[in-house]
Amino acid sequence: MKPAPVKRCVVGTAGHVDHGKTRLVQALTGVDCDRWEEEKRRGITIDLGFASMIEDGWQIGFVDVPGHERFVRNALAGLGGIQMMALVVAADEGVMPQTLEHLAICSLLRIPAGVAVLSKTDLVEPDLLELAQLELEETLAGTPFAEAPILPVSAETGAGLDELRRTLVRLAGEAAPLDRHSGLPARLPIDRAFHLKGLGVLVTGTLARGTIAAGDELDVLPSGARARVRSIEVHGESRERAQAGERTSLQLVGIGLGEVARGDELTAPGVYRAASSLLVRCRLLASAPEAILGSCPVRFHVMAGQRVGRLRPLSPETLEPGGEAIAEIRLEEPLAAIRGDRFVIRRPSPQTTLGGGEVLDPAWRHRRGKALGTTIEALTAGAGEAAVQWAADGREAGLATSELALRLGVVPGDAAKVLAGAVQEGLLLEAAPGRFVTAATVRNASRRARRLVEAHFAADRLSRGMPKAELVRRLLGAHAADLAPAYLDWAGRGGSNEAVVVEGELAALPGRTGELTEVESKLAAAIVDGFEKQGITPGSPAELCRGLGAKPQVFDGVLRYLVERGRLARLPNGLVLAASALEEFQADLLAAGWETFTVAEFKTRFGLTRKWAIPLLEHLDRQRLTRREGQLRRVLRPRGRGAKPVACSEPDPGRG
Repeated sequence: MKPAPVKRCVVGTAGHVDHGKTRLVQALTGVDCDRWEEEKRRGITIDLGFASMIEDGWQIGFVDVPGHERFVRNALAGLGGIQMMALVVAADEGVMPQTLEHLAICSLLRIPAGVAVLSKTDLVEPDLLELAQLELEETLAGTPFAEAPILPVSAETGAGLDELRRTLVRLAGEAAPLDRHSGLPARLPIDRAFHLKGLGVLVTGTLARGTIAAGDELDVLPSGARARVRSIEVHGESRERAQAGERTSLQLVGIGLGEVARGDELTAPGVYRAASSLLVRCRLLASAPEAILGSCPVRFHVMAGQRVGRLRPLSPETLEPGGEAIAEIRLEEPLAAIRGDRFVIRRPSPQTTLGGGEVLDPAWRHRRGKALGTTIEALTAGAGEAAVQWAADGREAGLATSELALRLGVVPGDAAKVLAGAVQEGLLLEAAPGRFVTAATVRNASRRARRLVEAHFAADRLSRGMPKAELVRRLLGAHAADLAPAYLDWAGRGGSNEAVVVEGELAALPGRTGELTEVESKLAAAIVDGFEKQGITPGSPAELCRGLGAKPQVFDGVLRYLVERGRLARLPNGLVLAASALEEFQADLLAAGWETFTVAEFKTRFGLTRKWAIPLLEHLDRQRLTRREGQLRRVLRPRGRGAKPVACSEPDPGRG
């Protein structure tokens, strides 16, 4: 097994049909990239072809793309992962329509480097070659490839091939090869998927990120299926591992051919995501037929994938030819995408390239008005600002490190560094390990907590406090309830007019005490006296209220006040009795001398109906004065000299 070259670069051909792209690659590598019988019969490239050469310590891989306008979709599947463009223009024909479209596509994809090749020079005289070179210079002017070298070459005679090889190696060093992405999570856009007898499912693609080793488990996006790598080849050479920047073929197990196709991606498990709603920065080509206003049907291409969808400019709301706008794209089916991906959009019919740009948010949620402008401003800035915006989107639930990693397509450790920077700047707060919320969200939540507690006391002046569970439910809901400790802690740090105090299971206001008025104090004494006189089985509170001639709302407030302060006790089913009567009852139970007893014995001994017997037994069990053992109750006597039965009230069901 030969060691892999240290340096790698992938070159994609571009140019008009029949301008000699495939023949040029064959002259450089010895490989005929036209694999199909139809390609050989028709003499044109229909689908992607692949080859490579080793030159001066570099492994230069070639993706040969079709030049016919009918097969631009196939060309885009190969151009999405390249690091260098080789624009091929036949000297005897000059610049043609697909020359311009392929050049525009490579410009939109921001291919890092490029070389222009004047092919078929053996077919023209020197003066025509000079004219062709001038025309090509004018075509490249105003594009990112304006300074690209233009090399006259003949694949038939070999003229210029050595200079082209040297130029490719030189430009490869300047193009920042894909192996700079080797430390990122693996991402292989699939440009071919097929089945070979005896081998099973094979896929190929340019490894855009990370490394893949034999035995690795990989996600298949967008389906979410899981596949295992049985073996690896790089340009026909068996390997144990493939690295970013290499043309890679993988033999997969655990998946059928019907579960994987061109445009899918093989990725490190749980790192990347499939998206169907994206925010993008889009530039419309100056050659676009018309401006885009409102929702426009497009064919969206990213990496090797493509989907039908609709593009809507947001800022500005009209995208003019030659102009740029922030836009949203809604796809009919999801595909893998992360922030920073370059894309191309084409008109579905008649098919033509409209423009392209960069993905800003692969999990976009539409906004309007002022919120839209603020969001766009954040998402067009760096990753830190995007993280803050995504945390704001999550409101009280905030942003998890794993979610940021998915949107950025990085490992959680790298996402954590972005979040730590935002925390250091005071833009985010950590609500729980790996969960972050914005400072504005915390301020708003603290103010709402204060208002909720104030409203509770306005409705129930004598309450000791608002049940903490109710406050959390109304403040955070189910989506962020697990962050309640942090939010309640933050709410307690406000000033005297903003803070909320949490003690035990109640939330209150700092320094607040609920005291009875003189009238309420007299009513409280009458209520306690009324219950005490009725012993262990008193009448209902409503009956006592009517007997005292009290207003029900005032009576209920005083009743809760007495329960909360232990003067009255409330049993599990809501029955109320005097705390002193309950204490006396518990003492009588211990004095009965029972080790165990039945429900029937209990009812007979204390003269109870089922209405009272069952709630009292449940109360005794909860207070650990008795324990149920089958059909019996065992008496648990308090430990320690002078131990006294406890008459604890159950939580008020009307307040919890």
